[in-house]
Amino acid sequence: MASMLRAFWNSPVGPKTTHFWGPVSNCGIVGAAMMDTQRSPELISGNMTLVMCVYSGLFMRFAWMIRPRNYFLLGTHMTNESVQLYQLSRWATLHGYLKEETSPKAASD
Repeated sequence: MASMLRAFWNSPVGPKTTHFWGPVSNCGIVGAAMMDTQRSPELISGNMTLVMCVYSGLFMRFAWMIRPRNYFLLGTHMTNESVQLYQLSRWATLHGYLKEETSPKAASD
């Protein structure tokens, strides 16, 4: 166990590097976005949500292309991208860009 911990500590993506602390700080963004899914869609900024989608998309590619690959950073940005796309769909539905589908039976009633 101690050798595994030492290997992680000294690895190129371990806690002695920015390759570790960058994703740790991004967990705060992901956590805030997840908590915002419980809030009213009227509070969502469409512009900021779109910017966050682009940001996470770019950094997913960065995390994949750098050597050594940073799977922790990739995972945080994939999670953030998913949450931001969900928030963007809530915003777009609220503003009429996406229509909520109704079943044919419900529409005929």
